[in-house]
Order: sequence, then structure tokens, then C-alpha cells
Amino acid sequence: MHLKRFIKTICCLSLLFFFSTASKAQVGEQRHLFSIGVNGGMSLNSVDFSPKIKLSQLMGYTGGFTVRYISEKYFAMICGAQIEVNYALRGWEEEIEEQPVDNHLAYTRNMSYIEIPFLAHLAFGKERRGAQFFINLGPQIGFLLSEKEKIEGDWSNPPIPVVEQHGKKIDKKFEYGITGGLGVELKTNAGNFLLEGRYYFGLSDFYNNTKKDLFSRSAHSVISVRVSYLWDLIK
Repeated sequence: MHLKRFIKTICCLSLLFFFSTASKAQVGEQRHLFSIGVNGGMSLNSVDFSPKIKLSQLMGYTGGFTVRYISEKYFAMICGAQIEVNYALRGWEEEIEEQPVDNHLAYTRNMSYIEIPFLAHLAFGKERRGAQFFINLGPQIGFLLSEKEKIEGDWSNPPIPVVEQHGKKIDKKFEYGITGGLGVELKTNAGNFLLEGRYYFGLSDFYNNTKKDLFSRSAHSVISVRVSYLWDLIK
């Protein structure tokens, strides 16, 4: 509970920083650099279930549009705000360690989301041409578009203790959490090229979590690597 409260506090502070920098900064050297572009990458997806379900990482992908505004430079730190609208394939894949003889079992749930992260963007390095190292941090919301199960084998006598999630539809289509990433940006005459590693920690559950429900927690966990291309519109 303390960890979850701490993460929610960080999430709120990041959102406050996002809107303050997106409006007008009052400290440091003023900048008005507006950029737009596209992003895409691959992800490793899992779900934090309680009661625990043994899972392996499910490969997914993400891609979408990026808008960034750099508002000021405070000493060596370049400060700004970034918002994205992305399509992402998430879900989970169950790990079956004791496979029955002549009955291969497998279960995968694919979940398609629209994600909208609101990010504080902090960078260090060259402003015009050259390399920058950056940090992105902030809250993220998501909307479930679709879900699909893939079941292999005869599950009439399952070798795992929890199978109630099989065939169970997602209860909550809206979700939220906090995301953060580290990366490098190469600024050139042809535009800005970015490489970033990012982690998303879900704070909300997609299954109901009352006392009468089976799962007290069912939240996404996503590790992704993505590339972006941004073009400066206003300098």
C-alpha cells in the first residue's frame, strides 16, 4: 500500500509538472520549441495478478504520434512536456511447467489499447545539433479496444491452480498508471531521432477487485523499446 501511494504521488507531481511546463515557464532561459512526429517499437508484456499466476513475457508492439514542447533551459537541464497517442498490443501468456503427456497446453490473452501518456521531458546535451540524453516521466491512461484469447489443448483437468481467468471478459476498459523512460536523442538537419527504453506500471485493475471477486489485483506491466522521429515546427 505504501508503494502504491508513493507511485500515485509521483504520478500527480509529474502531471502537475507537465501542465506547468506546457503553459508557460517562469524560471530559466525561455525556449519555444514545438515538435511533432511518430514513434514505434516492441514491448514485453505481463500482468501482476493476485492470486499469483505464473506467466512468461508476451511480445507486443506499440506505435503512434508524439507532440513535444520545450519551454526552458534551467542551467544545463532542458525542460519540456510531451504527449503521445499510441496503439499498443498488450496481454499475458501463461507458463505451463508441467505439460500433460500428449496434451500440449497453452493460453494467451491479447489486449489492444489506445494509450495516452502525459510526460515531463528533461534533457541534457546539445540543443541544436548533436546528442542529448533525456528522461521522460508521467502518468498514462489507456482505453481497451479489443481482447482475444488463444487456448490450446484440453483444459478439463488443468495442471495449474487458477484458471478462472480463462473465458472471463475484461471488466474495466479504462486504466491508468505511471510510465518512465531513459533515452538518447540525435538532433540533425533532417530532424530528431530518438531511442528510448520505457517501463509502464499499472495502478488500476482490469478485473473487478471487491472482496467477492477472485482477483484482488490485475494490472499491466510493460517494458518497451521504441524509436521516434520528431520534426521541429517552431524554433
